[in-house]
Amino acid sequence: MAQRDRPAGNVTTRSQRELAETLGISGVSESPTLGEIRETIDAETDPEYASMGEAIREDLSGRLDGDLLEAELSNMAAQLDRLPDVRDAGVPDGEREPAVLYRELVEPGWRVYDHLLDVGFFEAVEANLPRFTPEHIEHTATELIRAEPLTSALAEVGFDDHERTVLLMNVANNNTRLAQWVPTKEIPAGVEFDVENVPPLHQRAAGGSLLWINALDVHLWHNQVLITEDILDNGYWHIKALLGALYVMASAAREIAEGGSLTDAQLTAALSGSAAIMIINQDEIMKEMFWITEEMRAPSEAR
Repeated sequence: MAQRDRPAGNVTTRSQRELAETLGISGVSESPTLGEIRETIDAETDPEYASMGEAIREDLSGRLDGDLLEAELSNMAAQLDRLPDVRDAGVPDGEREPAVLYRELVEPGWRVYDHLLDVGFFEAVEANLPRFTPEHIEHTATELIRAEPLTSALAEVGFDDHERTVLLMNVANNNTRLAQWVPTKEIPAGVEFDVENVPPLHQRAAGGSLLWINALDVHLWHNQVLITEDILDNGYWHIKALLGALYVMASAAREIAEGGSLTDAQLTAALSGSAAIMIINQDEIMKEMFWITEEMRAPSEAR
């Protein structure tokens, strides 16, 4: 079995070079730690970037239930903690239908999602944040590095320094992929679908993440003759990344509800960065676990 605790997207020379170019830094090692990167970046915060977080706080003031978010964050942490056991189980048991295995991972996430939907959280965030431009991604990556409360929160739910660095690099180095996810308000007229039915970008990111994980019980059970250990190992990281990003988004919502240690710029980074991580890993879990090619699948016993 592959090392479960290592992301599929490792810190390579190329990704390190791309990160350095995006952030305008130099002098870091081939596999830099977050602390090493933090020491090399400019400490100045863009006031306009910080103002976005301030506006979101104002728009959502008094709407969010801090007690609910606090309780569900604890439940989300518990599900992240049991993720290795889910991987060990692999394909859910069941004779007529699959056991609830992966669906349990997202139960607290669904409760957070429903609450955020009810209070207009996603609309408020989309109204105040720009689309994923190279400049916005650069600011987001920089602030994520600076935001020690956010990186500490990820550490508390099982993300080591290497994994947190990979999450950061995947945000900073995916300008093109992220730019394809357009805020609803910027979808051009004349597309082949009704724009009124398209949710805000952060809702698509969060809801899509929950749906991909939610579907794994049935998908793996139906396709168990195709499933290999490599598929499960590669998918493990993307599930963990999706759950971790949801945890960061929920932490940002709790911050708005109750206040805390995040600056306005760090709040903006938490909301933008969590959505970016979910977008990237939705793409990857689709390719690694759902689009099973002939090369990926387990050998047929009929051959």
